[in-house]
Amino acid sequence: MIDGKKSDICIIGAGISGLTAGALLTKKGYTVKIFEGESVIGGRALSLNGDTLSMETHTKLLSRYNMNIPFSDPSVESIFNKKLLKGYTLDLGFHAVGGGAVSTLRSVLAQFDEPIDMLESNTGFIKENGFDIPFLSRSDKIRMIPQIVRLVFSGESTMKKLDNVPMTETIKKYGKGKMKITLEVFSRAISTVNDLDSISTGEMFRAQKILVKGSKPVGYPKNGLHSISQTFVDIIKRNGGEVILNSPVSKIIINNNEATGVIVHNEEYSCKTVVSTMLVQHLFTISDEKQFPAKYVQYIKTLKGTGGLCAYYSLDRINPQLLGKTFLFIERDVGIEGNDAVGMIDFMTALPQSGLAPPSHHLVQAYIICTPAEARNKKILEKLKELLDTNLKRLMPDCFSHLRWALYPAVWHLDGVAKTINDIKPDIRTPIKNLYLIGDCVKAPGIGMNCAINSAIMLEDILQSDS
Repeated sequence: MIDGKKSDICIIGAGISGLTAGALLTKKGYTVKIFEGESVIGGRALSLNGDTLSMETHTKLLSRYNMNIPFSDPSVESIFNKKLLKGYTLDLGFHAVGGGAVSTLRSVLAQFDEPIDMLESNTGFIKENGFDIPFLSRSDKIRMIPQIVRLVFSGESTMKKLDNVPMTETIKKYGKGKMKITLEVFSRAISTVNDLDSISTGEMFRAQKILVKGSKPVGYPKNGLHSISQTFVDIIKRNGGEVILNSPVSKIIINNNEATGVIVHNEEYSCKTVVSTMLVQHLFTISDEKQFPAKYVQYIKTLKGTGGLCAYYSLDRINPQLLGKTFLFIERDVGIEGNDAVGMIDFMTALPQSGLAPPSHHLVQAYIICTPAEARNKKILEKLKELLDTNLKRLMPDCFSHLRWALYPAVWHLDGVAKTINDIKPDIRTPIKNLYLIGDCVKAPGIGMNCAINSAIMLEDILQSDS
């Protein structure tokens, strides 16, 4: 019997990557303890219960997850005092699952015979005088398919050559007609980066491969992101693992270039392997940077995340044509990095079966991409808020006459590390033996949630091959 203070694997953080890793590794027979500093599971993909959420708790959570609320309607104080969030489930920041039915999430849960009830949507495109749905017509696809298929299904050797080719060059080469706007919008939406000079062509087309399998581009779990996290927690507990809340790791123990455990609440927990899911830029707040090569420390500290301004609109009526659909938009010459800004407005969450709002209420989620620095700049955020509101009105001109409330969270770590040409994500292995990094900060296929889940799959493969 393994001692209560000993385990095979200690995982720091009960976000999507940590919970995925915990599920996969307990299935393989590892003894796993997951330490979560918060009182809730989910990490940055966190669902909040509007029935019990207080303004103080919300404000503190946002601060700890690199967020604030620069705008609301009515005031944040009024929203909480009048209990306007009752019956709602709110995500900490905007999240959608790329790939829908054939997403990495679905494939992992299928291993446990745990289906996830997912809403799925094709994407439309918002224009100045309305919208197109779908984004690409059948004739558009017929014209573009030969070029897209050739690029998407290029071998990995070709993809590696394209890793350092910015999307600006690819768009110049292939951007004819509808192909130009498609590449401009989807590359930004996939990478959550506006600057086309920074977006890697190789990474963009790797991310597209899953969509060519016939999947709808985006999905969202019924009843919110919490349903994903809770499913993984149930699997972990069933397989003998532990998820321990309110237990922040204060230190990773490193001896002779080897991680041997963690300290939680001044108690030492020994383990053979330590896995961190925290933002990699914060790694040295709980580990001695002198134990790492100086170049590695410098590299990790300079990595940048992605940012965004999100919006949650509560409406008492929705145009039935919009329900269940997702729309992209691009705004030109808005004076931010990359010059143009791409955003998304999602009506999947407005469906009654989403389970996110009380009866006769509809919740619409939206976001617009910016850099972490721009997410802290009030003047830029004011412009971005105006663009979000404008595009919602293009879809539904009378929307604000049906508004119950609106919250606009700004986030400067939407993705932990931006997947760009000049911001190379770190490997899962660290220079310290038996210390690994997973999450959307590391080098794994996909963006955001897909990257986080793929990193957990890769960790399982690494540990199995090393054992």
